[in-house]
Amino acid sequence: MKEKEIKSIVKEGYARVAKENGSCCCGHLSSCCGSASTTEISKKIGYSEKDLAGIPEGANLGLGCGNPLAMASLEKGETVLDLGSGAGLDCFLASDLVGAGGRVIGVDMTPEMVQKAKDNAKRSGYKNVEFRLGEIEKLPVEDNSINVIISNCVINLSPEKENVFKEALRVLKPGGRILVSDIVLLKELPKAVKESAQGYVGCVSGAILKEDYLRLIRNAGFIDVKVLEETSSGIEHMTDALHDAAGLIASVKISGVKPVNKNRCCGE
Repeated sequence: MKEKEIKSIVKEGYARVAKENGSCCCGHLSSCCGSASTTEISKKIGYSEKDLAGIPEGANLGLGCGNPLAMASLEKGETVLDLGSGAGLDCFLASDLVGAGGRVIGVDMTPEMVQKAKDNAKRSGYKNVEFRLGEIEKLPVEDNSINVIISNCVINLSPEKENVFKEALRVLKPGGRILVSDIVLLKELPKAVKESAQGYVGCVSGAILKEDYLRLIRNAGFIDVKVLEETSSGIEHMTDALHDAAGLIASVKISGVKPVNKNRCCGE
């Protein structure tokens, strides 16, 4: 599929998720999650009872594949950017961690998701969180303005992953860090799954091999690129509707740092 077609499929799929409060990464796919609730899914991938109790109702749509904040070590006063912020789950959690002196920006390409997140923030009185409509391949964010970038099961959806990481490097301050939870391939997918629209919205068909994912981050200019965690636990719901993908994907947490010294690059 062409890039525009992929983006259209993903945008339409997640618009339905926003409208229907769908659960799991593949949202509106009826066979995707079985009887698991968004809360059950979120607990399996690393969110605590306290995390989920402290966010606005409707912010958790069960769309993640991990908890990127678990290893982000956010500090008071930092500015955080969430790539593909959905209904705002990770942004609201980050808001509490950075405090009133900090700032959180969520970017999402789906208007329905951005509106849902804005409504959640307004209803719950969040003052240090804002949501912007935009694509993660061309971020509506200033150069060198972000301390920490997080993302949760979103970059796999992009047909232009190289541009995503280049943009991430552009907006980070020198010494800033990126921490993503995402889906990667352990082996190549069957052709039928790779070309499946259902698979794209389900965070499977757009995934790439783990080694290629890491290479793109390093090639963008990040250093100290590391896989902090790798697991298949908690993401079983993603392959319920795509049996041919079972055993071929993993959830990973990956970190990297923007060099302070311009002469350092590419994972050195």
